[in-house]
Amino acid sequence: MVALAGATFAQDKVFSVTTSPAENTKRGMNISWATDKGISSATLEIAMENDKEWEKSRKEVFHGEYCTTFDNQYSKLPNGKNFYEDVKINKYNAFVGKLRKNTGYKYRVIAGGDTSDVHYFKSSGRKNWEACIISDFHAYAPLYGRTEAAMKMISTVEQYGKPFDWVLHLGDITAWGGCYSFWQQLYEEEPFKKYMWAGVNGNHDNMTRTNKGNTNKFFRDAAAYPLNGYEGELGVCYFFKYGDVLFIMLNNENMRSEEGLKAAQKWVREVVQNNPARYKVVCEHYQWFFGANGKDSQYSRWSNLFDELGISLALAGNNHIYVSTHPLYNGEVVDPGKGTVYIQTTSSDNERGSECDLEKPVEHNPDKIKFRWTEGGRTVSAMHMKVTRKKMILTLLDRSGKVLDVTEVYPVKRK
Repeated sequence: MVALAGATFAQDKVFSVTTSPAENTKRGMNISWATDKGISSATLEIAMENDKEWEKSRKEVFHGEYCTTFDNQYSKLPNGKNFYEDVKINKYNAFVGKLRKNTGYKYRVIAGGDTSDVHYFKSSGRKNWEACIISDFHAYAPLYGRTEAAMKMISTVEQYGKPFDWVLHLGDITAWGGCYSFWQQLYEEEPFKKYMWAGVNGNHDNMTRTNKGNTNKFFRDAAAYPLNGYEGELGVCYFFKYGDVLFIMLNNENMRSEEGLKAAQKWVREVVQNNPARYKVVCEHYQWFFGANGKDSQYSRWSNLFDELGISLALAGNNHIYVSTHPLYNGEVVDPGKGTVYIQTTSSDNERGSECDLEKPVEHNPDKIKFRWTEGGRTVSAMHMKVTRKKMILTLLDRSGKVLDVTEVYPVKRK
């Protein structure tokens, strides 16, 4: 049991189960979970989703590693009371290989006489596939409405078009990443049981409640992302392929300095050069442009490299105002397939959205910006992403399922 100091907290022996991508999602997947420190091993049982009785399942025993990353962090209970989290757990990071491509799987974890709920994922392998893109729901135990709004938004995206295959989040999934109970409760939500999730480290995911001792270890140890990043960023910055799309996931918190930016860009260049793909997508948390006035934020720090490497799509969150651009190359609007499309999505927590006078013409970069949107403080939205060999289609939906913006993205080729 994870003891939450000063409180009685019902706890399964197996908890925080979640599915993350392996580097090659066609043949492998990463699964993580935790147990009480008194349980040192657990059995992962996996089967094809259509194997109703688990008759052809395979089982493998994994041993946990003692983890105190989240221990003694100042936090809040759902009732609003302050407490220090007593989190001494065994953390399990399991790579599951030898998967069949384009196949639905289910799995469960067995430890200490307890069996987790059944979780699901789908390996890649189809040329055409779909995903949900969401950001900034700032999960916070005393304000469950934040998580509730985001989960309802995911359900809305599920009802749009064909069922999607996985979820991409663009950071600030928690209010304070150092508060383990926030992650723990979040992972009990149904969308975390139904899909593979891939995400980036947001500034809030990197934070403690006191804003002291901030570290990317919170994001790293809350899941099991591929260990293919660069020094200091293993399991935080990473890349993976889903279908013929290369996703490169960045951590803005370690790119604030020019030195940090150069290290990240060196790694991105190497990843693209060594991993050919039809589409190349870069994801980070901080916005490319400020939504209220169009002023440049991260765009100018990355645009030259994206131009060089032929990045088709750059995704972000953080600003809580949706912005999509025309295809851009060398600072100019170009034809589809000739440059990078930049999109940043809104918050989805129905609480921390940003105000913006959308009737007022954008002050900066009006030629670059195609569309902006926000509902103000109560903003909730997400995107549906459809990928075909010809193009990617990204559709912004509001909480009612209304289509607000559609952006087509094409493969960009560079010699």
